[in-house]
Amino acid sequence: MAATPDDLREALARCGRGERDGLRLIYESEGPAMLGVSLRIVKRRELAEEVVQEAFVKIWRNAHRYDPDLGPARAWLYAIVRNQALNVLRDGRREDLVEEVPEDVGAAIEAGAAFDMLPDTEALKRCLSALDPRRRASVLMAYVDGFSHGEIAGRLAVPLGTVKAWIRRSLLALRECMG
Repeated sequence: MAATPDDLREALARCGRGERDGLRLIYESEGPAMLGVSLRIVKRRELAEEVVQEAFVKIWRNAHRYDPDLGPARAWLYAIVRNQALNVLRDGRREDLVEEVPEDVGAAIEAGAAFDMLPDTEALKRCLSALDPRRRASVLMAYVDGFSHGEIAGRLAVPLGTVKAWIRRSLLALRECMG
């Protein structure tokens, strides 16, 4: 059941008022896709399910803070899931998953595939195209694949500080280009 942007905005407003049917609508329409986003980042189903559960708790508790003037409800919801998944990785609950992630530079190929799927008319694609290919790969690996800076450094065989600088400078360049 796909919810429209208006449905999601109204569901968040209902959650903010303590109405459980709002959360139910969000769960039924977005839950499977949120699980997919989480799974792509944490790489293990049971951990991804935990991430989504914790994200829904945060959505319930913070729905009253959602401001539709700052962006679409769907973006707000998926930012919570993504941030929760990245927090799980940072908390170290992923030590046993390192072997499941390929140890080669080919990991950038998945991120590149996400870039290729963007429509040519999309401003984001135009701005990403302006970046050096290795800098673009580092940004996509971080924000599409959910790799940590250390994982990106290992896969691209460059120092950690270099990856951090690439990502920071690239985000500044993207902000300027998109603005």
